[in-house]
Amino acid sequence: MSEVLTDIDKALTGKACYTCSFQLEDVVLLHYLLQRDSTIPVLFLETGYHFASTYAYRDQLTKDWKLNLQNLVALQSVADQEAQFGILNQSEPAKCCQLRKVEPLFDALENYDVWFTGLRREQSPTRAKLEVFEQTTLKSGKQIAKVSPLAHWTWKQVWQYARENNLPILDLYEQGYTSIGCEPCTAKPATDDNLRSGRWGGKKLECGIHTFATE
Repeated sequence: MSEVLTDIDKALTGKACYTCSFQLEDVVLLHYLLQRDSTIPVLFLETGYHFASTYAYRDQLTKDWKLNLQNLVALQSVADQEAQFGILNQSEPAKCCQLRKVEPLFDALENYDVWFTGLRREQSPTRAKLEVFEQTTLKSGKQIAKVSPLAHWTWKQVWQYARENNLPILDLYEQGYTSIGCEPCTAKPATDDNLRSGRWGGKKLECGIHTFATE
């Protein structure tokens, strides 16, 4: 597991940030990153639809670990979006993700050269070919390094690290969730071999952030 710090050191060659949803693998990688840069911007996609437990956990960890947290919000409030479009997470979840996740994140990424993520190959079939070091092209045409140091880690390794290092764990895992996003679009996994199978009612596996460059 020491190779994670080696990969982080290789990547810290420009202005870096970390997108964190405060799922377990994200907190594990955050624990690693803070060993190298205690002030790294931690970008949280504040969609307005997260579980109350997620917000409480985010706030507690931000306080305890003194995080440089930056909440990224959509141009419209939840109320304004629902007034204009209705409940998009029910009718057009892809559009909801685009407005509340993809656009705010990729606007923010224009300010950075390196983007760390907690993605892992094992999370779903859509991530099976993930590499530790990749490139992402932003809307402006700018390319930045996308770095996923836990790409080859298993779910067992994630839990092992968390327990060995006494990391606080989001209580939703105790209820059987294995992939946690916005509350209306998150359920317990449909199959044990696909940790993200409970997302979006099984209709899709990605919000669009990690397929942006190929869409």
